[in-house]
Amino acid sequence: MTVAQATKQTSNTCMQCHSTQHALWAGTDHALANRPLASAAVEAAFTAQKSIADGGSAFDLAWNHGRPSMTPPATGGAPAAALSPDLILGHLPIWQPLIPAAGGRWQPTDLAYDPVKKDWFNIFAQENRRHGEWGHWTGRGMNWNSMCAHCHMTGYQKNYDAASDSYKSTWVEHGVGCIQCHGPTADAHSAPSSQAKRPAAPYFGDRQKMMQTCAPCHARNEPLTANFQPGDNYHDHYRVTLPTEAAVFYPDGQQRDEDFNWTSVLTSRMGHAGVTCLDCHDPHSNKTILPTSDNSLCLQCHAAPGRPQPNGTRATVIDPLAHSRHAAGSTGNQCVSCHMPTTTYMQRSPRHDHGWLRPDPLMTKELGIPNACNRCHIDKDTDWAIKTTEEWYGASLNSLQRARTRAIASAQANQPGAPAALLVELAREEVPAWRATLLDLLIPFERTAPVIAVAQTALTARDPLERAAAVRLLNGHAPSHDRLHALLQDPVRLVRLDAAWALSAELPADSASRRELDAYFALSLDQPGGQLRLGQDFANRRQYPAAEKAMKLAAQWDPHSPGIYEALGFVHNAQGAAQPAAAAFFRSSQLQPNDAPAAYRAALAFSEARQPADAEMAFRQAIQRDPRFDRAWYNLGLLLAQTNRLPASIDALRKAEALAPASPDYPYALATVFLRTGDRAGAQAAARRTLTLDPSRTDARQLLAAP
Repeated sequence: MTVAQATKQTSNTCMQCHSTQHALWAGTDHALANRPLASAAVEAAFTAQKSIADGGSAFDLAWNHGRPSMTPPATGGAPAAALSPDLILGHLPIWQPLIPAAGGRWQPTDLAYDPVKKDWFNIFAQENRRHGEWGHWTGRGMNWNSMCAHCHMTGYQKNYDAASDSYKSTWVEHGVGCIQCHGPTADAHSAPSSQAKRPAAPYFGDRQKMMQTCAPCHARNEPLTANFQPGDNYHDHYRVTLPTEAAVFYPDGQQRDEDFNWTSVLTSRMGHAGVTCLDCHDPHSNKTILPTSDNSLCLQCHAAPGRPQPNGTRATVIDPLAHSRHAAGSTGNQCVSCHMPTTTYMQRSPRHDHGWLRPDPLMTKELGIPNACNRCHIDKDTDWAIKTTEEWYGASLNSLQRARTRAIASAQANQPGAPAALLVELAREEVPAWRATLLDLLIPFERTAPVIAVAQTALTARDPLERAAAVRLLNGHAPSHDRLHALLQDPVRLVRLDAAWALSAELPADSASRRELDAYFALSLDQPGGQLRLGQDFANRRQYPAAEKAMKLAAQWDPHSPGIYEALGFVHNAQGAAQPAAAAFFRSSQLQPNDAPAAYRAALAFSEARQPADAEMAFRQAIQRDPRFDRAWYNLGLLLAQTNRLPASIDALRKAEALAPASPDYPYALATVFLRTGDRAGAQAAARRTLTLDPSRTDARQLLAAP
């Protein structure tokens, strides 16, 4: 029995027996997470301000004949039709009108209302999202059915039909109601009563499982199924976003983009010690169980003698006055000010970071990571914060957190020493989510023997995040094939799916693994990312026409995504279609104008397509983006030699050799060009440099021996 099947079990029926809990819940952000229009409140909002022009939006607002009306800016010179919202998304601190659209869709506008300040504003501020972009309010990135409803409704089912590109979405109740967290009673089709059989809720009392019921909506994640039920293992149904990408999390783990909280809890020392949402938050009222202003919330664990934690440790005893060095009652004396700094999202929504990290101004200076000291002391510079914290806390700042941060930043910057640094941190890291992150960051680098060893060890780790990361790291490593195959039977779906993805090309069509993988693909076919993933799977199985079809649809839905065009380029290449491949790679390059490797890939594709002028242009773009890109200088030199521009070729090849003096390819290429110019001495000198670097180069030896 699922929550979605309990069609008559609303929160109002639960109120009959649980009036106290219902009273705490009613009026909360959960209760009002999504709702039909409330005429009085909406009319007040729409009559308070007649129009707004902010950040590229210019809506005229009105209240007509008992209905709100929103007229968006005209597109293409054509007058825009007025829109009537059907529903409201969100409560505090903001709500957004939901506009009905074709195919059973609802779209939240970028224009939102602040019910406290009683004004309208654009959630993207001055970021002008263009009509036709994935993230425009009319686009798939802002589609309620796909992106919002599963966390704002009770018993929600998306019910997307790929054939018609439409939705027949259903739900039990607006907002996050009782059964969304508690599960339904045994009789799914009737309201609870005093005689109704109560659900067997084995997870009640298991605080970790209870927290995993909060996690699906309080996390940045990807669904693996559409049927998570209260008490289920989170990792059977979701892939949490780990702090691997610099645009999503800072290298120390602080939230950068809108990441919600679950990843931060998983990576935190407190989460690792067993602290859960329910240690701090009342699940019905959404309020903290104790005040934060006087630190009593934190001191329930950190006051002497330190509360025992589920992992067998005791919480560190903290005296807030001595530890903070700030006066009692001041903002700086509050634990949350330093260890849970806030970031504001959607212009009006401040969120506390739940990583409970140490503020580290030195990482601000080195890596641009914000620190809580300068967030408050805006009149002071970073050097002041570094000096002050070092005077107060000394060597304790030179912590595992700082070393891990530097290792992650080096990996994100693709620095040569990154793998070694990541391996050092893996050897001493205890938190599974961080171990999984470090393993993921090793994927782009060479799989050396030490890397393979730690990944193979992690295949048997207790935590599924770590096992799944090890599978991803070993994907394509032939000697690990049998060990990955065994993980198709892992008890956790996240690990099974990653193993199935790695072995997709060989999965029998009727196997349980293939069916589970296909069901996962089907979940996101309404989004360009889902079509891209499907296309990649077809490509893995060498079904290139099907891969091309899916990727072209993804590009149509999101024409500004470079990754889609890059994947499409590889599929064209696999089919021997050189010119379409070059066009796709070049489009990808143009969409990421600072990426030198993207321009280089386009140049190579143009060369393969026998378009030398375009190839030269793309090679020069790669060099302009990264003047130290030795391979681009080398290939440009070869191209110039092919078109008989020998002096220019020599210049380019000399730059390649100067940038990478350990490569034998560059001096040998120079030797061949010198020969063509008649410079025998120059050719011999270059050939000798080649042999010094690689004595096995018979081509250079033959060049020296030639009369």
